[in-house]
Amino acid sequence: MRTISNAAVSRRGVVKGTLAAFGLLALGGLSACNRATTRDANSLRVGASAAPHAEILNKFAKPKLKEKGIDLVVKEYTDYIHPNRDTTSGDIDANYFQHVQYLENYNKENKTDLVNAGAIHYEPIAIYAGKSADLAEISDGAKIALPSDPTNEGRALLLLQEQKLIELKDPTNLEATTKDIASNPHKIEFQELEAAAIPRALESVDFAIINGNFALQADLHVKDAIAFESPDSEAVKQYANIIATTSEKKDDKNIGALVKALQSDDFKAYLKDTYGEDVQPAF
Repeated sequence: MRTISNAAVSRRGVVKGTLAAFGLLALGGLSACNRATTRDANSLRVGASAAPHAEILNKFAKPKLKEKGIDLVVKEYTDYIHPNRDTTSGDIDANYFQHVQYLENYNKENKTDLVNAGAIHYEPIAIYAGKSADLAEISDGAKIALPSDPTNEGRALLLLQEQKLIELKDPTNLEATTKDIASNPHKIEFQELEAAAIPRALESVDFAIINGNFALQADLHVKDAIAFESPDSEAVKQYANIIATTSEKKDDKNIGALVKALQSDDFKAYLKDTYGEDVQPAF
């Protein structure tokens, strides 16, 4: 028979005590995880561009959701790629920065299935005066700057068509380019530029068509524009800024609460008081 020393017994006691301690720590860890899960269930992480999206979320939506016990966490982005990537990966639950056309193009190019959880607002694209100030008296050969990206050039051309300055081969083509112009009686010269660069080019052209967010950043406002999109135009429907999320989360109650808050009469009043005509409801 093997004799077990007192030292061995002591070591076994230490091991048992250590295992017991680890067990308690593990249980504590599980409890902590459960608590974290509970907190996560009451929080909503949304990515947004700074203006006006993050402003809207922080100043209007956050206190509204807090009343319902939901902690809205806003992550600001300076680009248009990472918010969708982070939504797809689950780093954030949803995002608020893009319009429907951009989302559809992104899904097609990246083979993703992000979905539109609700249309919130639109920022009218508008024509601003440069060296000239009267569209009715536009001179032949006038220079007009317009955005060159696929989702906004067509939008700008539709606005020019609405002003009866050009005619498109397909008058409803949201993806039109200057090559799709059927009639240009004033022989307008188009300068296709990156949307962000157009405000800086304003003084070198007769007119410029500028996206709402870049106009705001340049301290340009719809009330000062020569013309802007009609609220009932097809372009407005297609270029409404949306809450986007994954198909798995499209019925998430917290995302639903956010959309409901941002599709309310209170929000309409907030937009009018805060942004005037620069940011308008899309519902």
